[in-house]
Amino acid sequence: MYILLANFSFLEMWYVPSTVPSMLANFLSEAKTISFSGCFLQFYFFFSMGTTETFILSAMAFDRYLAICRPLHYPTVMTVQRCIRVGACCWVCGFSCFLLPVYLISQLPFCGPNTIDHFLCDPGPLMKLSCMPAPATEIICATFNSVLIFSTFLFITSSYTLVIRAVLRVPSAEGRYKAFSTCGSHLAVVSLFYGSIMVMYVSPTAGKPAGIQKIVTLFYSVMTPLFNPLIYSLRNKEMKEALRNLLLGRKVMTEESVPSIKAQTTVIPCLPD
Repeated sequence: MYILLANFSFLEMWYVPSTVPSMLANFLSEAKTISFSGCFLQFYFFFSMGTTETFILSAMAFDRYLAICRPLHYPTVMTVQRCIRVGACCWVCGFSCFLLPVYLISQLPFCGPNTIDHFLCDPGPLMKLSCMPAPATEIICATFNSVLIFSTFLFITSSYTLVIRAVLRVPSAEGRYKAFSTCGSHLAVVSLFYGSIMVMYVSPTAGKPAGIQKIVTLFYSVMTPLFNPLIYSLRNKEMKEALRNLLLGRKVMTEESVPSIKAQTTVIPCLPD
């Protein structure tokens, strides 16, 4: 689990820098420009890392399925070497899948004004800049996104359906709670990520207002990576207690804030007989 989680954390480290620095630079500068090659490089890396995230989340769901439904086979199936190979496969497949959409959109004719009503190079605003309508390219991209998103989402859903069936058979309430707590963080991350990208990329982008596109893109590109470390940190008991104290306004007593109690010994003089 922790090898896949390390891959997920490393991916999140590069996911945000692919868009946020350029977005902040555009906010602060007067010349809000980006080169043609820079725009499509941002397009490729941002969506390739998003695709890699779908594969890593699917691998993590399969890992939870094996750990809960096949606990005796887990040490022999999910070895360290196999986990490393699964992580590498997620990266290779993620950065290979989006070559086709990037190529198709880059071949569209752009005759100006090349002004994107967005803070990153998103396929929807890019296709709107084309001099000629490109319904075939839009349908291909929408179909590609739908197949990619729904296939991985159905795989995750199927894995957790089997997990829930196995957990409900556990006789003790403590055992069921422990099993569900193991999957809770991953389910929260999956809900945040897939909920936003399904709204954005499953249907064709022609009918979506630009404001909604910006809000949804901002949510899954900035807010979701911001929440993910907090979600996984809440598995730690000390983090839960610290967050509870923060929300309730309590003061956590540290060693420095506790007054020192020194042992005092009273010497009783010996009285003469």
